[in-house]
Amino acid sequence: MSQGTDGLGPAGRLGLSAGQVVLEFGVDADVDESLRTGIAGITGQALVDDSYGDVVDVVLVWWRDGDGDLTDTLVDALTLLVDGGVVWMFTPKAGRDGHVEPYDIAEASVGAGLSQTSSISAAPEWSGTRLMTPKSARH
Repeated sequence: MSQGTDGLGPAGRLGLSAGQVVLEFGVDADVDESLRTGIAGITGQALVDDSYGDVVDVVLVWWRDGDGDLTDTLVDALTLLVDGGVVWMFTPKAGRDGHVEPYDIAEASVGAGLSQTSSISAAPEWSGTRLMTPKSARH
């Protein structure tokens, strides 16, 4: 039952499709490799980093308390995102090292001009928050 759509696990709940380019910020040894593998399986290509050199369809931000300024990172993510693209922010679940309070996510999102649209359990150790530009700001 925790597999998500099409038996793809939590990656299947991210709303991704074949051919999308997905960029990651904040990759470290603690990220969930099965989620990353599932994302690559759906899109059909490896995830890219900020050296990619072009705009992307989705930005994944792996974020832990103490990683720096979240608002700045989200603003940076937006500069690499196509119009109508999505930012997925993954943070350690409550009670885990690096947990980020929901208030801090909301405050940083608003500061970057994003709104939260949904949250999921992205992996055993990670929660996912879907962020988008407000509809009034989209062209």
